[in-house]
Amino acid sequence: MFIIDILKESVSLFLEMAPYLMLGLVFVALLNFFFTKELIARHVGKDNYWSIIKASLLGVPLPLCSCGVIPSTVYMAKNGASKGATISFLISTPQTGIDSIIATYGMMGWVFAIYRPIIALIMGILGGSVIKLVNSKDKIDNLKPIPVDELKLKKEENSAGNKLTQKIKSTLRYAFIEFMDDIATQFIVGVIIAGLIAYLIPDNFFSSAGISDGILGMLLMMTIGIPMYVCATASIPIAVTLMMKGLSPGVAFVFLVTGPATNAASLAIIINTLGKKVAVTYLAVIGISSIAFGYLLNFFFAVLKIDSAAYINSLHMNHEHGDTGGYWLKLTTGIILLILLLIALYRKYLMNKFGRKTMSIPESTKVQIEGMTCNHCVMNVKKAITSVNGVTEVDVSLSDNAAFVKGEFKMNELKTAVEEVGYRIA
Repeated sequence: MFIIDILKESVSLFLEMAPYLMLGLVFVALLNFFFTKELIARHVGKDNYWSIIKASLLGVPLPLCSCGVIPSTVYMAKNGASKGATISFLISTPQTGIDSIIATYGMMGWVFAIYRPIIALIMGILGGSVIKLVNSKDKIDNLKPIPVDELKLKKEENSAGNKLTQKIKSTLRYAFIEFMDDIATQFIVGVIIAGLIAYLIPDNFFSSAGISDGILGMLLMMTIGIPMYVCATASIPIAVTLMMKGLSPGVAFVFLVTGPATNAASLAIIINTLGKKVAVTYLAVIGISSIAFGYLLNFFFAVLKIDSAAYINSLHMNHEHGDTGGYWLKLTTGIILLILLLIALYRKYLMNKFGRKTMSIPESTKVQIEGMTCNHCVMNVKKAITSVNGVTEVDVSLSDNAAFVKGEFKMNELKTAVEEVGYRIA
């Protein structure tokens, strides 16, 4: 009975989010079609405040989690972006994304849907500006530029006729395969945690404990959120449930910021690539800003005379008692989303055990890689190893935490290349 009740709560939240998340995936595909890492790097390459602002503006709609954003920031750093612009992008991007903005509107209403991306933008600009002020030597000059593959460029020029078709295929693959692989585990865990909170925590628990509002509740959310690996979308059902149990909007907002913006894995990579000073400044900006803007959100709710608990509960009740068409929409999109998630989990955890083998390069050297957590990590490691002299072929497996490398290369050069982008060779 205990497990069934938790599953009921989790399934209810899952079905409520399904239409918004599926719509978000469509916009993820559209954004991926028009936005590239090369485009972003081109706009944030200069060492000035305008680059910091543009980095934050570009980061807000992009659907990248706190770990997935790292390869893009490393790419920016390798192509001349300043530390200020890099940190601006690193702070604003994981907090929101077009998918999470749509889901936030559906699950938390228009106030959160507007407030969340605006504050992500402001925090990115603030963090980048602080980094610029405290770092006299602002350029990231310990990273080698990514080499231009002239042969690849030539092939792309020769196949211009197929370019659009290939772009559409890669865009759909990113949105419905690679992006789903990256968020599947976090999203399912987030929904289950939300179900546990809804079932186990009494409605008056936070108020009786004295942490429903104010600094104690915010510090608790920060302590939970900073090391936790949760994406912007997966944080929504947890925040919704916490507010339904009595947490103030500001306290829930601290979790919505710190959960997606940081995690232990991404912090390790930031320290390796940008330095301890930048990592500490990055954490300080996120921590202080999330509390300040949490208080500001509480102020807005008070000015607008909105009872936050009643507000969230009314949204939840409207979803539960919607029309028949709404029910079938949620059920249909829920089934489609569940199928996509299950396929993603199969690819991520079971394919190499029960399906085809990842390793397809004969006479290659297996190199264990530490620190990879998503497909963006795989792409980053693969690009780094490909740039090493003598490497002729590379296959990187996330499930094996390994790279299979063929060619006549020096292991110390390969190790340096991997470490430069924030990962480690075991």
